[in-house]
Amino acid sequence: MATETITRPATIRKIAPRYRVLLHNDDFNSMEYVVQTLMEVVSLTQPQAVDIMMAAHADGCALVIICVQEHAEFYCEGLQSKGLTSTIEPEE
Repeated sequence: MATETITRPATIRKIAPRYRVLLHNDDFNSMEYVVQTLMEVVSLTQPQAVDIMMAAHADGCALVIICVQEHAEFYCEGLQSKGLTSTIEPEE
């Protein structure tokens, strides 16, 4: 009795595109509120959140996190729902 070997083509996984979540400076929210919101929505440590808040304050915009699109949209919407200005853009 002959044994037949079935060869399957190798599965090629395409890496999901990554997106940058950006925090934009505003003149409405206190620095403390921005830090607390970043910690709550994105699960950052306080030092990380302070660094991001200060970068947005100084430069007008700061990188919060780079992740897959679904997570980026989730974080962006979470920040926006708390009154912060946030956008996403594809990572280059």
